Amino acid sequence: MLSRRMLLGSAGATFLAGTARAQQAYPDRPIRLICPYPAGGATDVLTRILADGMRERLGQPVVVENRSGAGGNIGVDAVAKSAPDGYVLGTAPVGNFIINPFLYPSMPYDPVRDLTPVSLAFEVPNVAVVAEKFVPARTLQEFIAWAKAKKGGVVYGTSGVGTSAHLCSELLFKRVGVPCTHVPFRSAAQVIPAMLSGDVDFALDNLASYAGVIQQGQMTALGMTTAERWPTMPQVPTMAEAGLPDFVVTAWSALIAPAGLPEPIQERLAAAVQGVAADTVIQQRFLKAGGQALATTPAGARARMDRERPMWKEMVELSGARME
Repeated sequence: MLSRRMLLGSAGATFLAGTARAQQAYPDRPIRLICPYPAGGATDVLTRILADGMRERLGQPVVVENRSGAGGNIGVDAVAKSAPDGYVLGTAPVGNFIINPFLYPSMPYDPVRDLTPVSLAFEVPNVAVVAEKFVPARTLQEFIAWAKAKKGGVVYGTSGVGTSAHLCSELLFKRVGVPCTHVPFRSAAQVIPAMLSGDVDFALDNLASYAGVIQQGQMTALGMTTAERWPTMPQVPTMAEAGLPDFVVTAWSALIAPAGLPEPIQERLAAAVQGVAADTVIQQRFLKAGGQALATTPAGARARMDRERPMWKEMVELSGARME
């Protein structure tokens, strides 16, 4: 008769063998990819491009599910509280990893403890824009001169308090010494009509939301927050070229999973993201949508987060933004 110790040892070995086989077979069913922002926005559009590329490389459907609210915290928390088996993933912008912990008095998840950043997935530059019909400036320096002369300062719109657009705008106006009033909207889709009607003077927000109105000639792009000119809009200067040095800020998003995701699955997913970023056809889809494909190791993703955390903390403090 087998002893209790032998039975337990056998059961443990069987469990470990089964777990190993499951990891080797991964994925063998559809994957849910939670986008923590509404359908139609920049994060959603780019997440869907990522999902298409991952499906081709993983051989399973990657189904995007929008779970928005609380600055993206609701969707990211859903990922954090899922089983760490690789079948519930998410895309999390920089705000959900770095900015929100400095904005909210309490968070439903701990970005470091509760999440696995599998890979950086894509990034989006911010672009400074004005409506051609209402603002005569055609360069950043012309806009700054116009803004300084404008009684009461300028009104700028963003897609919400504490967003990278809000923080970047506050940084810009404080650096150039222009009085400003922030009007937060629910999304860039609401800011754009306000600008085209003359109610809002300026926006410094993600290119993905503004590319269309720039290309249609309804808005003038004054500068891009990238180190080099953006491939699809080479006519738009960088902020440094426009006269504002050391103003390189891009909003990246990472592919995330719950903490405890086994390393073999992390590696499988990171390899899929690397394949997406290396695909020239998918690269063009990202660029056309206003973003750029990225790929890193999990360690590389954490390194960028650690490197940028002091910068975003300073920007939050500078803006005075706070969420209840």
